[in-house]
Amino acid sequence: MPRLILLNKPYGVLPQFTDEQGRPTLADHVPVKGVYAAGRLDRDSEGLLALSDDGALIARIASPKHKLPKTYWVQVEGVPSEEALQRLRDGVTLNDGPTLPAEARRMEEPDGLWPRDPPVRFRAAIPTGWIALTLREGRNRQVRRMTAAVGFPTLRLIRWSIGDWTLDGLAPGQWREVVVPGRESPKAPLVRAKAPPGTKEKRPRGQGNRI
Repeated sequence: MPRLILLNKPYGVLPQFTDEQGRPTLADHVPVKGVYAAGRLDRDSEGLLALSDDGALIARIASPKHKLPKTYWVQVEGVPSEEALQRLRDGVTLNDGPTLPAEARRMEEPDGLWPRDPPVRFRAAIPTGWIALTLREGRNRQVRRMTAAVGFPTLRLIRWSIGDWTLDGLAPGQWREVVVPGRESPKAPLVRAKAPPGTKEKRPRGQGNRI
């Protein structure tokens, strides 16, 4: 039976299990043999990463041809205008061609959002805003390039959902095994990350699949 694991990948963790330079990897958080990441989530991005031991399932999740929607919470420099959001919805032209139309809307900072380590560097004179951005394709650093193209550089990037799977209930470094559609439910518990000494663990509050 295929295994499917959902991880809240922390900032600074590579989306792979080994690294010759000794940087943090998935092996520091998921002690499961034989699973691989379905797609990428850059080292400087956070949030939902799916892992599986089934090649066909990995391809279905990761391949743009299946157009599985992926929603990101994006903190940007500046307060995004409706004009900028409409450009994202229509598709913007990047150096590797035009993007597909996206879903984009302003949002408040997610309630109960964990602090990033290290913190985001802000410019005191410039406010920030949040965008919920849903894509159905996957190019290299696409979200960052899209927001920069409409004049609002990305400061923090969190993937909230992949299809119907979300971060709901997962703190950074936590993972859970979920049911593969049409398959029997695995008996795997939620694995909790250890909070840094002297801190209290913060968990994101779920917002369903509304974004």
